[in-house]
Amino acid sequence: MRIIFMGTPQFAVPCLEALVTAGHEIPAVLCQPDKPQGRKMQLRPPPVKICALSHELTVLQPEKLRNNEALLAQLRAMRPDLAVVVAYGKILRQEVLDIPTHGCINVHASLLPKYRGAAPIQWAVLNGETETGITTMQMDAGIDTGDMLLQDQCSISEDMTAGKLHDDLSLLGAKTLLRTLDLLEQGKLEPQKQDNRKSTYAPMLTRELSPIDFRKTAGEVHNHIRGLSPWPGATMDFEGVLLKVHKARVADSADSPLHILCGDGNYIELLTVQAPGKKTMPAGEFLRGRR
Repeated sequence: MRIIFMGTPQFAVPCLEALVTAGHEIPAVLCQPDKPQGRKMQLRPPPVKICALSHELTVLQPEKLRNNEALLAQLRAMRPDLAVVVAYGKILRQEVLDIPTHGCINVHASLLPKYRGAAPIQWAVLNGETETGITTMQMDAGIDTGDMLLQDQCSISEDMTAGKLHDDLSLLGAKTLLRTLDLLEQGKLEPQKQDNRKSTYAPMLTRELSPIDFRKTAGEVHNHIRGLSPWPGATMDFEGVLLKVHKARVADSADSPLHILCGDGNYIELLTVQAPGKKTMPAGEFLRGRR
């Protein structure tokens, strides 16, 4: 098929790679503009752009989609059969959704209708879910409200971080996407309406979520640390030092200063931490460097 691809971060790269490997024709790849990063704030291309250029694909990076008649005309001229959207980062208006013959298919990192929104992976971990997955969806003008096409499940282990789950789901998403396209070409897709009564929302993460509240249960604190890893990271105040906690585990007793009492009487054992301006290190090593 002739497919326009829309995506920006690393999560979308396996899907683009899968489309290329499967032999689909990709007249254009749309992604967010290059953004300044690092201490020197140098402009850096998003991962999808790097991937697209490695395959000599045309890359478009519009600042906006709304009221962008030149871009709409350009996309219409490509006469796409389909658009595949994976973590693009912009809301598509109906005028864009209507361009491809078969509309736009989105690869979403949750089992819809649960966890609609920008951060479904992180909130699944934050809320202590034991499973999540990928949903391919026929996009409409709402936010993750379109008809569901296919779903594949993925388990969340007790110590899995949002970062590890992100990597697992990005690979699963590529497989689910290819299965969806195969069924579309065979005319065998059976779209299912979402039950809005069961929907939940996963808003974008901010640094305001970082502080750990040890009045919560040890399990909730553990989920908090896992869900915010690697970004924005869970933090705690340790003798005036804002300590970032990368890894911890639940313990039922305390036998060292590495254990912190939580609201349910159980403990969180710090395993890996990072002080401001320092490298990540084992918590015991951090403590040995202090009185």
